[in-house]
Amino acid sequence: MVRPDGSELRRVSNAQGDICAGSPKWSPDGRRIAFYEIPVEQTWHAHRPELVAGATSQIISVNVETGARIAHTSGPGLKLSPQFVSAKEIGYLAKGPNEGLVYSGEGATVRGSMRSPVWSPDGSKVIYQKVAFAARPQNMPLYSWGRDYEYRYTDVFPQLARDGKLVVTEKDADSSIVIMDPDGSNKQRVFHADGKGLAFAPSWSPDGQWIAFGFGTFFGERHKTRAKLMMVRRDGSGAQDLTGDTPHTGFPSFSADGKQIVYRVWGENEYGLRILNLEDRSVRVLTTEPDNLPGWSPDGSRIVFTRRQADGNYDVFTIRPDGSDLRRLTSSGAVDGHAVWTTDGKHILWNSGMYGWRDEAALYDNTFQPYAPIFMMNADGTDKRLLTDSPWEDAMPQFVQVRR
Repeated sequence: MVRPDGSELRRVSNAQGDICAGSPKWSPDGRRIAFYEIPVEQTWHAHRPELVAGATSQIISVNVETGARIAHTSGPGLKLSPQFVSAKEIGYLAKGPNEGLVYSGEGATVRGSMRSPVWSPDGSKVIYQKVAFAARPQNMPLYSWGRDYEYRYTDVFPQLARDGKLVVTEKDADSSIVIMDPDGSNKQRVFHADGKGLAFAPSWSPDGQWIAFGFGTFFGERHKTRAKLMMVRRDGSGAQDLTGDTPHTGFPSFSADGKQIVYRVWGENEYGLRILNLEDRSVRVLTTEPDNLPGWSPDGSRIVFTRRQADGNYDVFTIRPDGSDLRRLTSSGAVDGHAVWTTDGKHILWNSGMYGWRDEAALYDNTFQPYAPIFMMNADGTDKRLLTDSPWEDAMPQFVQVRR
């Protein structure tokens, strides 16, 4: 609590131990403040869709003069966004399996998917937000924080060929590989996943005739499942297995001359980046750390990638294709990843959580990777600057040069 002029800052919540308190609201008479309390470690559970059912918080109010506490709720369940709807009754949002509006007194429970409820002063009405997860159309305009850039939606792992054709993993459908014009027109499926796996992270050959990609099971199952590197012609013909599926293989990127592909392997005892010679199919080891998402620079001189550090954090690195001159470009203490080169090779785009949470962690909905906006930096890691800012993760950027 603080006065409007910034003076007399005072802590109101008085819970003991590792407890987070959030979303404070005044009582009508200004004598009490209501808020939720949640154990620090459960703020992580609170926003992850697979863990939210196990999170527990309580609605508390405190007398601002005496510090006397009242616990208005008890028992399991995630309870957020409290507000006095009368002198004695508090309304709040329950999240999880029985999501909806709940009242601490005799008010009726209203079930439904919603977030950020705010009641009218007399408690008779409530407004709230609805979050939709329907797929957006390709190239849909989004709000841009930079007047020098347009910001548009694309499906995942976008990459442009030199002739301007866009390839993506169609995650909004069945994770097949599709190519199209950047505005979403003239879409063509060139590799059908057919329910047998995910076709991930497509990469154009320099001449635009081939697309390399990983195919198999990805994400948290990678340690106990398989994925291989594949390649297909842009017309959908000539699909071929490049590596086999042991160890787990994916996330390819072509060299500037089209003769090599860098990719990552991820197994129980084998990690790092590998370089495949397409002429004789020989493979050489580039790194042996938990590295991922490699991308060859347009001039072929460096490879950008994400490395998982010993403390579990992720940072962006670059390295020469011969394994020399390893450079760490980020050290924010937050997760940094999904780095890609700009078309001129002078800058790197990546997403980072370096600015922390925009809001209270527990208030985020159904997202396992919240708040990681897109940044841009020089190729040597200098001059880092923010390009986007939204409540959820922005990732997998790709520059599209528009000729006007």
